[in-house]
Amino acid sequence: MLVEIENVSRFDWSPFPIVQVQTPVGRTAVPWCGAPDAVLGRYDVEWTIDLEISWGVNAKLAAGPGPAILAGDHCVILRGRLGLTPDGAGVLDLDGSMILLDFVEPPPAEVDASWVQIYVPHKDVQLHPFEL
Repeated sequence: MLVEIENVSRFDWSPFPIVQVQTPVGRTAVPWCGAPDAVLGRYDVEWTIDLEISWGVNAKLAAGPGPAILAGDHCVILRGRLGLTPDGAGVLDLDGSMILLDFVEPPPAEVDASWVQIYVPHKDVQLHPFEL
């Protein structure tokens, strides 16, 4: 996903710089796992989530369709289409960017291909830049 870094900050709770990013589907602040001296500008990134997902706790059906990135109180809310894998994991399609999800227990089969929202603390979402 192409993002634009708008601001770079440092906080005690993260070993990584925290970047404010604007994306095609929303804006949020998350840890940056690229060069620690990141500069403002556009980057192609991969999103990772370092948290086990529990259906009904930090994942649920979305109120409406369409991808979105929203800022919650102390979390990032990612809305995308869920794809379930045979091994009980999942993939969140966030506007064409695929994010692997590890579930504590497999979610109900009927939520496969549904629009869902994942709630993840800022510290557990990370951006990794890559070159195309």
